[in-house]
Amino acid sequence: MLNKLRPRLQRFIDPLARKMGINPNIITIIGLLVSFLSAYQFARGNLLYGGFLIILSGFFDIIDGAVARNHGSQTKFGGILDSTADRFADAFIIIGIIAGGYINWIWGVLALHATMSVSYVRARAEVDGVKCDVGLAERAERLVILVVGAFLAYFLNPDFMALSVLVVMVLGYFTVTQRLYHSWKQLNKP
Repeated sequence: MLNKLRPRLQRFIDPLARKMGINPNIITIIGLLVSFLSAYQFARGNLLYGGFLIILSGFFDIIDGAVARNHGSQTKFGGILDSTADRFADAFIIIGIIAGGYINWIWGVLALHATMSVSYVRARAEVDGVKCDVGLAERAERLVILVVGAFLAYFLNPDFMALSVLVVMVLGYFTVTQRLYHSWKQLNKP
């Protein structure tokens, strides 16, 4: 859903990306490190910094691709690195939330499984030629839910953090189901 905003966002991001003279893979790694810092802040009980660092890591995730596009430096390895870093970043953040005691570990692990499964189903479908970018809760939506949960938990009630992780879990599994159904339809067309 939020990926539909990407073309509008590119009007602001592309001029900045054109000015950046840094390898996009380095930007990807910086974003991954920022997500680790977010996890660390959650583990220490700092919801506000954890939420802000998710936003910052998301910025790096957007800018790395823009730099690659604007400098003609897109590579297959860069795509693999970016996708892998995204999976690690998602895991770091949820593990940090679990370590901070904001959610029972079993629900946190299920949320982590859901986020990994969303990406897996897409990757597996695309191996068989199915464009599979459908679904209610892609990565951007899941991160926004966690950021909102962190801020609501900080300002109102810590239970909002657990609620946001549970929402990520439920929407993640729903998105997996949507992608499986979409893939089944595409692969069974007459």
